[in-house]
Amino acid sequence: MKKIFHLLFWCAAVLLSLYACADDDSFTDSPSHFLSFSEDSIRLDTVFSRVPTATKTFWAYNRSGDGIRCQSIRLEKGNQTGYRVNVDGSYLGSAEGYQVNDVEIRNKDSVRVFVELTSPANNKETPTLLEDNLVFLLESGNIQKVNLSAYTWDADMMRDVVIDQNTTWQSTRPIIIYGGITIQEGATLTIREGTTLYFHENAGIEVYGRLCIEGTVDQNVVLRGDRIDHMFDYLPYDRVSGQWQGIHFYESSYDNDINYADIHSAYNGIVCDSSNIERLKLNLYNSVVHNCQGNGVRSTHSVVDVVNSQITNTLDGCVSFIGGVARVMQCTIAQFYPFDANRGSALYFSNMGDDNKRFPLYSMDCINSLVTGYADDVVFGVADTAVAYNYSFDHCILRTTPLEDSVRLKDVIFEDIEDTTAIAGTKHFVKIDTDNLIYDFRLDSLSTAIGRATRIEGLPHDRVGVLRDDEPDLGCYEYVRKEE
Repeated sequence: MKKIFHLLFWCAAVLLSLYACADDDSFTDSPSHFLSFSEDSIRLDTVFSRVPTATKTFWAYNRSGDGIRCQSIRLEKGNQTGYRVNVDGSYLGSAEGYQVNDVEIRNKDSVRVFVELTSPANNKETPTLLEDNLVFLLESGNIQKVNLSAYTWDADMMRDVVIDQNTTWQSTRPIIIYGGITIQEGATLTIREGTTLYFHENAGIEVYGRLCIEGTVDQNVVLRGDRIDHMFDYLPYDRVSGQWQGIHFYESSYDNDINYADIHSAYNGIVCDSSNIERLKLNLYNSVVHNCQGNGVRSTHSVVDVVNSQITNTLDGCVSFIGGVARVMQCTIAQFYPFDANRGSALYFSNMGDDNKRFPLYSMDCINSLVTGYADDVVFGVADTAVAYNYSFDHCILRTTPLEDSVRLKDVIFEDIEDTTAIAGTKHFVKIDTDNLIYDFRLDSLSTAIGRATRIEGLPHDRVGVLRDDEPDLGCYEYVRKEE
């Protein structure tokens, strides 16, 4: 009797198993059954034509209660748009074709779809919408579509550029730099207003000769990374530091001028190597150096003039002077680097370099400037008494420990970090949004920098062209009162 019971039990189990398998393997052609998608449209941001994009993905789910067979999945425009799709291991939009047939999606199962784009040139000066549809034709005859879209932008591409004679660039089209730019000794590269250079990873500008950036208040020259897509939905790569290598002025480079430039999201923004201090190394005027994974502006034993400029948010120092001659005038220097709590100072000056090598600091004069940040102390001076160490601050706000020095300090306001009612750090500025990495370093109405500067001939306007009034403000931005 027991043997008969066991036999009946196992027969029932086998029948149930076969029924379940048959249920899982059944497919419907009922027009009432549809797929569902994790996204009904895939947008690939704005992309450069002829440059492969990053990959985006979505899921096709079968929640219909029965198996669904896709008679075909295809790109509606065939191989004409540059979209590439991988469905269940089959490629669409490649040389193999634009359609895959007989894709089965069992009940409660799913298929992951990968989408990329290398768009053809659109022969236009502005970004142009490029669309296609991924069409799912079900065995029932139902047709479902997922829209694919991107704005594509034609760009001029340059690789391993060597400037060996005087050269001028001006372009309304993006210029993408692969491998970097090298300006040889004796040659000058001039970049005119309205030009934007997009640097690929590990590319930068190495200057042995001379670099002149000639932007205007309305048309800055922009130097940035070449990723114009998003890391996350809320975060463009352009707000992430370390996207390219920055500008490096070598020993043989002199008389460089950077005027109305926007230099951001580099590793090091600007680095100046030790040079003959009888000659000017760099004029940095009316410019922004922002969001660097290394230094903002670092000068070793050089003559550097930084005027009417914003240097902000760097992992290492925002502004660092190791010896030489330096002037900082009407600048906003703010250290709110968001990616690492172990961020460097806002302003550092010393007569000692790496390995304690001494470089006389003949002068470091900071005038009409706002120097602040997250930390209790963001201003550091480090001295070796064996060599020259000269500095002064005139009409400045400094977030540092108060110091009594009537010779070197004139009309300096020290932010009182112990007083919670004091205006300090972030409160100076219109927006410090660390969640979305959005920063606006124009002055807020609460800032104590308003009306605290002294008038300087030759600087009637702030960095963005606002006329300074009779009681000018500290930093590179004049406060603009909002209309009621």
